[in-house]
Amino acid sequence: MLSTGLPQGSVPKLERPGPLRDRVYGALLELITTRALQPGQHLVESELAGHLGVSRQPVREALQRLNTEGWVDLRPAQGAFVHEPTDEEADQLLTVRTLLEAEAARLAAANAGSAGIAALEALCAEGEEAVAADDVDAAVALNARFHAKVMELAGNAVLAELAGQVDRRVRWYYTPIARQRGRQSWIEHRALIAAIADRDQRRATELMREHTEHTRTSYHARQRS
Repeated sequence: MLSTGLPQGSVPKLERPGPLRDRVYGALLELITTRALQPGQHLVESELAGHLGVSRQPVREALQRLNTEGWVDLRPAQGAFVHEPTDEEADQLLTVRTLLEAEAARLAAANAGSAGIAALEALCAEGEEAVAADDVDAAVALNARFHAKVMELAGNAVLAELAGQVDRRVRWYYTPIARQRGRQSWIEHRALIAAIADRDQRRATELMREHTEHTRTSYHARQRS
């Protein structure tokens, strides 16, 4: 185990295709997104390289890229640390997410067919099972898949592209409150599915806006606790 505290068995295997620096970047980003590497945690190049089975150079390049994208802070004479998001950063991102997701819900209610609604119901059932089993990692992943499916059913490629740009950061903020939101989150998902199935665009918009706002307020409540 790394002295940086990386949980054993949490490191994703590096896929062979593509430049090594990109594969290392993807692996580190996944570890940060899932909070296997915690905000504020010191990232030691040699230890990360050993854990990933690579040299220090691709790790250094990946950390520089992650720094550019705001996932990692490089501090002179101290090294690399996982970025610690501020309340303002979280608020800005989750506000944008609310706008995108509310419009996606409206469009999904206008466009979704029976197959799409069935897919949402299946994801919701899996999410409920994950919550019942207290499997936070699965619940977070299924929550992301559920929202991605709503976005897909919206049928707007530009909207989906914008949502994709914030998806990883939304997962990052959602992970620490997943257990807190728990069953209530999936109850809200069920209500949303019903509105989409009824083709009630106004109701779907309102429900999604309320749902994403609940996530935002829960995140801030956690920060204050």
